[in-house]
Amino acid sequence: MSLTVPPPPVDIAEHFPALAPYARTVTLLYPRIGTPGREDSSLGGPLLWPAEETWPSCTAADHYNPARDCAVVGPAPVAMVPVLQLFARDVPALVFPPGTDALQVLWCPLVHSEHDQRSPVPVLRWRSTAEVLPQPLLEQAPLPYEFDDDYVPRPCVVHPTETVEYPNGDLPAELCERVGNWSSELEETAGISYYDAFTTLQSKVGGYPGWTQEPDWPHCTCGVPMEHLLTISASESCGRWLPAEERTRPGSGWEVRGHHEYEDDSHGMDMGDCGGVYVFLCRGCPDWPTTHRYDC
Repeated sequence: MSLTVPPPPVDIAEHFPALAPYARTVTLLYPRIGTPGREDSSLGGPLLWPAEETWPSCTAADHYNPARDCAVVGPAPVAMVPVLQLFARDVPALVFPPGTDALQVLWCPLVHSEHDQRSPVPVLRWRSTAEVLPQPLLEQAPLPYEFDDDYVPRPCVVHPTETVEYPNGDLPAELCERVGNWSSELEETAGISYYDAFTTLQSKVGGYPGWTQEPDWPHCTCGVPMEHLLTISASESCGRWLPAEERTRPGSGWEVRGHHEYEDDSHGMDMGDCGGVYVFLCRGCPDWPTTHRYDC
């Protein structure tokens, strides 16, 4: 079920027309603790998985658990954990490979030092539900014998909701400076900055990465910049993006209290203190290769 995004405080086309070409459709996921089934879109829920298909595991030589003084884990492989499952019926803006209608994201629940990102490494599966459902299905995913709590999500239902956002760092330098000045003016007149009003940090599909550090867009081996597919974010604090339906939900952990929203009702991952895992892909190559970036 989608939710209702409150309107922005001002019309960008009217107040800052130079930003209008940078508008992008984004689907905010709004993960909330629940009991999703394996045929539901979810964050941290069970996956629609054939019983006879091998569950993926990680054998990286450099993965470790910071909670154990950076001790390297091994030698046995570590089972990956379900992170995200999205069905085409729930996310109309997400383009699937021909013949598929389900996207699954898993990762090893440990930190990896590959490329100095110190993050989990996402693995994607594109599936056809018509092919999977007639098969015997996996009842219970294997549990990892070692994991970092920061990278194991609590099961959440999702509420994919389309809206429009603008970039927080992916702008030409001159325009970025002008936006910064306008943001200060907006905060004085409307009580909210451009970055809080028009950019998003929470988990989403499409739109812009919610960079907390300098933008770091990857290029595919074919030479073209890759597309931002989705973000799994530690921060689900919504600010002005808090859905209208949740602004009067006492005791949920999401009601507004003195301009602060609490995140007790979501997946519970810190990922390095408000980190984010950004997944990118290239649709121009036949196998739709993917990569990721991480910051915190």
